[in-house]
Amino acid sequence: MKRLGLVYHPDYLLHVPPFEHPESPERLTAIMECLESTGLLAKTKQITPEFADEGDVFAVHDRKYLDQLEKACRRGDMTLDAGDTYLCRHSYNIALLSAGGAVAGVKAVSEGTVDRAFCAVRPPGHHAGRDTGMGFCLMNNVAVAAKYLQARFDVGKVLIIDWDVHHGNGTQSVFLEDPSVFFFSIHEHPTFIYPGTGRRWEIGKGKGEGTTLNAPMAPGVGDEEYRLVFEQTLLPAAERFRPEFILVSAGFDAHADDPLADIRLSGEGYRFMTRFVIRMAERFCGGRLVSVLEGGYETSSLTSSIEIHVRELLEE
Repeated sequence: MKRLGLVYHPDYLLHVPPFEHPESPERLTAIMECLESTGLLAKTKQITPEFADEGDVFAVHDRKYLDQLEKACRRGDMTLDAGDTYLCRHSYNIALLSAGGAVAGVKAVSEGTVDRAFCAVRPPGHHAGRDTGMGFCLMNNVAVAAKYLQARFDVGKVLIIDWDVHHGNGTQSVFLEDPSVFFFSIHEHPTFIYPGTGRRWEIGKGKGEGTTLNAPMAPGVGDEEYRLVFEQTLLPAAERFRPEFILVSAGFDAHADDPLADIRLSGEGYRFMTRFVIRMAERFCGGRLVSVLEGGYETSSLTSSIEIHVRELLEE
């Protein structure tokens, strides 16, 4: 059995919507109850994160945006300008703690405390760009973790695999011109699906051209179509890039039962993807792998998929 770090903090529940909203504390409560009732929690090394250092966050987000976000929370604003992303008075600090969760995961793996890590954090992060929050996201947890790895552990090349059903437009924008971070996203993309980005021709810019890879998927596709993309598109790209560390933006909202999209993955689809990225990590980067929670909004499918994900991460 692998030493799996489980990053969690009860204060993540303090980011509370002021109205009915799919990204609620109950998501994380259900996940932790599932892991405890199945005995999986006891098999992990529990890691309590700290607030991300603002210097590490500034490597991803503009200071002006962070100042505006903090002031909005202090004022009692209920949403960001985007309107789809709520705030409460705790949200700024809990977003720092969520980014700190991703940092704690990569730190534990890098220092050899654990072999892999799953970060059960919220609010999610992959829609947050340098100067904006949107799509339920305030700070980009995975991007902060990638920059932290490069700055603190001298990691040269990071591969980010985003399998949330919505395109990780924030992560893509942060690393669009950065050849040291390869961003791969597989997501639903008819013209109306949020956020409307992630087309095949979005491949990066400048020095980063060729280190962004998008795999937009039509509504109704499922496990088999995802398998083909991982085997025929992602793996060859990883072979060319040769990452030193793999991060997963692990959204579970591509499940057939999730209400926010129309991809038809099953639990077995998540089992396949988890096993696949584990094999990639073993092959390219000494097994160094951290997954960070993004979306997933139907309690039963979310918890069952994460149970599968964690079980696979524990396996040799």
